Amino acid sequence: MKQREINQMEKFFFISVFLLPYVITTFAFPPSTDSRWIVDDGNKGRRVKLTCVNWPSHLETAVAEGLSKQPLDAIAEKIVSMGFNCVRLTWPLYLATDESFSAFMTVRQSLRKFRLFEAVSGFQTHNPTILDLPLIKAFQEVVYCLEKHRVMVILDNHISQPGWCCSDNDGNGFFGDKHLNPQVWIKGLKKMASMFANVSSNVVGMSLRNELRGPKQNIKDWYKYMREGAEAVHSVNPNVLVIVSGLNYATDLSFLRERPFEVSFRRKVVFEIHWYGFWNTWEGDNLNKICGKETEKMMKMSGFLLEKGIPLFVSEFGIDQRGNNANDNKFLSCFMALAADRDLDWSLWTLAGSYYIREKSIGSDESYGVLDFNWSSIRNSTILQMISAIQTPFIGPGLMETQPKKIMFHPSTGLCIVRKSLFQLKLGSCNRSESWRLSSHRVLSLAEEQILCLKAYEKGKSVKLRLFFSESYCSKWKLFSDSKMQLSSITKNGFSVCLDVDTENNNIVTNSCKCLRGNSSCDPRSQWFKLVTSTRRRSRPKPFLQISLYSKTFLQKSLSV
Repeated sequence: MKQREINQMEKFFFISVFLLPYVITTFAFPPSTDSRWIVDDGNKGRRVKLTCVNWPSHLETAVAEGLSKQPLDAIAEKIVSMGFNCVRLTWPLYLATDESFSAFMTVRQSLRKFRLFEAVSGFQTHNPTILDLPLIKAFQEVVYCLEKHRVMVILDNHISQPGWCCSDNDGNGFFGDKHLNPQVWIKGLKKMASMFANVSSNVVGMSLRNELRGPKQNIKDWYKYMREGAEAVHSVNPNVLVIVSGLNYATDLSFLRERPFEVSFRRKVVFEIHWYGFWNTWEGDNLNKICGKETEKMMKMSGFLLEKGIPLFVSEFGIDQRGNNANDNKFLSCFMALAADRDLDWSLWTLAGSYYIREKSIGSDESYGVLDFNWSSIRNSTILQMISAIQTPFIGPGLMETQPKKIMFHPSTGLCIVRKSLFQLKLGSCNRSESWRLSSHRVLSLAEEQILCLKAYEKGKSVKLRLFFSESYCSKWKLFSDSKMQLSSITKNGFSVCLDVDTENNNIVTNSCKCLRGNSSCDPRSQWFKLVTSTRRRSRPKPFLQISLYSKTFLQKSLSV
């Protein structure tokens, strides 16, 4: 077996053994908010980080996708095994407001309506007990199954008329459009919220409406109707979080800078945004510049809420899971840097490896799906490994396992800088990351041992830890470039170098700094590092070196003789 395959197996063993207990113990009910954090009021206000996957149930059939491919229980088990602790389960408004559709049409009838005879056969094999349930009952079965597997659920009103989302002129975009009557929408929200009130403890949130958009969108009506929707949900189910999206396809909450969103209840409102690479080009310009610009834009449009102590949930992000989409791959590295730095709550699009029918295409493949076409295997284990790095929280209420420290996160791999030996460094699991301190004099030293600092020697050679007797023994480092993720220093020969990764063995080295200006074909991602604040206890072997302050003083005197 190849070494890469062994490493992948080890990573998924880690997910199964170490992350699954975390998923189980973070089943939050009732949830609320504490400043920018989502917390579990039933567990002394401890932070619960939402690391979700989107499960579509809003397309033409209004049935949760994949149930013709695998048993419901098996899909739920896969969600847990991949380290996700929640599902953002989408639903069309008509499922709650049109009884002739939701209560009297069965799954079998809905599938036959679109001539999906192969899907009917698949249900008979994998989920026969669901096949003849009314659509709304089938939806409930999915929620109940996820509850059995200790998976939290966020109910997302994705669209009104069942079908693929979205476009500016699909009649589902904003209040007053053909399929979005505000009164009908509020009626549907109340019905769905009350349906699971005091019944399913895993329903922790209600997302009021997905991707508001189109020519009718305006701030005045947004405040009016989103407030009415929030109050309606809370009035019938005060336990759930009320999740509120902005304008322009859930990318713009900038208007909240000037006018807050006011409701009659407290500690239950979370805002949501979406972020995809395909909305912008990540090619044709310097990648440092693009990532810096897109990160700044995201913070300006919505991320500023975190700085105001207001929760923000990235309820959709995703990439082409086939791994060959250069634009998406560049976006993901940039997203990972921000997600780790801000320790964001998020939901990946999508669980679905295929659809019953999407825009008249029967049995269409979903390249963004974390599962394959048959919903039986992980489509791309490398991408899932990368994302697993941000499935566990770094900081938050109730998570002060250690004093705040910095870890050096490598966003294009989802790994962190760890010790290879006493003085050598490599990339490895962030659960074994070294703790760092960047002094005012730009010296990077180990925060825990306080006697070792990071030293750059020659271009192309490994960096090493060096005994830290005074700052003159250490290299000076600074973050620069438009991405603010390249750590630069000067070697003893006077060469300017940046921290880098030797891709053959994951050793930490220095090389000439990449892509500082121009050159759109240049790729700096191997040199991207983020100093991320963490209070998480790390798993590690016995320390390579334990030296007291007395011993350090003794060494200094001995070496000065």
